[in-house]
Amino acid sequence: MKTKTWVMLLGGVFLLSLLLGIWTLLPRQDAALARISSGGKVVKTVNLRDNQQFTITAESGGKNIITVRDGKIAVTEATCPDHYCMKRGFCSGGADIVCLPNQLVIHFLGAQAVDAAVG
Repeated sequence: MKTKTWVMLLGGVFLLSLLLGIWTLLPRQDAALARISSGGKVVKTVNLRDNQQFTITAESGGKNIITVRDGKIAVTEATCPDHYCMKRGFCSGGADIVCLPNQLVIHFLGAQAVDAAVG
């Protein structure tokens, strides 16, 4: 009787793992809009379908040049010391793009959120 219980338990764990694996491979919908905040205030909402480039200047004087191209957005130039925001590259959804020194946040609207990004 114990062997049958263990086989059913392991079979259930395997089935659950298989379903979660398939779910993570399903395509995600990209965001159509991105909200850009500086210093905690919304500065601009951009349509990711419209190619454009603009500069956001923080209250501290730091600058970020943001480029929207082919449905994706990126910080292409920044005056921050670590340039972590630039290293994210062009994104179309998922985790926010953040520049802490310049207090810039690019938040994707309509995209499915993720808990963590590896890269």
